[in-house]
Order: sequence, then structure tokens, then C-alpha cells
Amino acid sequence: MTERRIVVGVEGSGYARAALIWALEEAQHRSAVVEVVTCYSPTYVPAAPDLGYVPLDPLDLVNEVEKLQGEVIESALEAAGHPEVEVRRTMRKGRPTETLMAIAEGADMLVVGNRGRGGFAGLRLGSVSQAIAHHSPCPLVIVRTGLADG
Repeated sequence: MTERRIVVGVEGSGYARAALIWALEEAQHRSAVVEVVTCYSPTYVPAAPDLGYVPLDPLDLVNEVEKLQGEVIESALEAAGHPEVEVRRTMRKGRPTETLMAIAEGADMLVVGNRGRGGFAGLRLGSVSQAIAHHSPCPLVIVRTGLADG
């Protein structure tokens, strides 16, 4: 029997936390594994004329992303009542839309929040959830909340 897998995109916003809580509860009903995916990309700035670009982010960017992902997972597990669900942590360097869709290939479901960290108050869907809605490789759930960031 093949493993059931629900992929959830998490970037640290309250929207992503709500999506993860929903996915944890759904995974319990489906006897599925929840794969929490967090994408990151360093920001590069000009170093000096003719020297090219250097990373702006701290050298421990991966550690910071790992810490953020862990905090969201712990918070969501607590809010969901600590369901008996296996949670896998995946971190990938890359653009969220393409990375999430690649990881979700063959999954039972892809779950994202309706907005992310860069969401503007008037938008109904964030750019990542909107792009995924058109190209998801598996069934997609966009968890809508009225949360601002909490």
C-alpha cells in the first residue's frame, strides 16, 4: 500500500499556521503523513563596484528558517490537540511556487494558506496560492482565514 501524503507550505505567517492546523486534522482522518515544506532564498546586494553581489541575509539563514518552521509546527500541533500524525520537515532553497509543486508531485493533497508573509490586506489570494491554483500537480486546498498574522 502506498503512503498517503499531505504537503503543506509554511513560511511563518498566521495563514500558513492555519493551513497546517487544517492539514494535521485532515491527515488524522486520512491516516496520512504531513510534509511541512518551507522555502527560502538568500537576498543578494551589490558588494562594491565590480565586485558582484554578496548575500544580505545572515550566514545562519538556514538555522533561522529551521527555527521558524519548528515554531510554526509546534504551535500548530498544540492548536490541533497533538494528533497522532507523522510530521516531516522539508526545507528547500528556491522559489515557493515551483518548489511546492515539485515536492507535491504524487502527494494526495497540497495545502496552503490564502495569503503569505507578503500579503496585502485587500488581496483574497497570495501570489503563491494563486499560481499553485492554476498548476497544482495534485488536489489543492487553500485554507482561508481572516487572520492578520497570529
